[in-house]
Amino acid sequence: MKQDIHPDYHMVTVTMTDGSTFQTRSTYGKEGDTIALDIDPRTHPAWTGGNQQLLDRGGRVSRFKDKFKGFA
Repeated sequence: MKQDIHPDYHMVTVTMTDGSTFQTRSTYGKEGDTIALDIDPRTHPAWTGGNQQLLDRGGRVSRFKDKFKGFA
């Protein structure tokens, strides 16, 4: 590998939305900096399986259902 072309890789502290923290290695900031997350796996519905509602109001989903309602 070429020398002196890679960013500095060091320890930082990550603060989750509930206040818990952990340390990881990153190229963010400087050694000892803190990254405060706005969205994390404990709160985001994509990871928690939260309630997801499909709002259509007569659009694509309704047209699809009308087109294929007798198919199955």
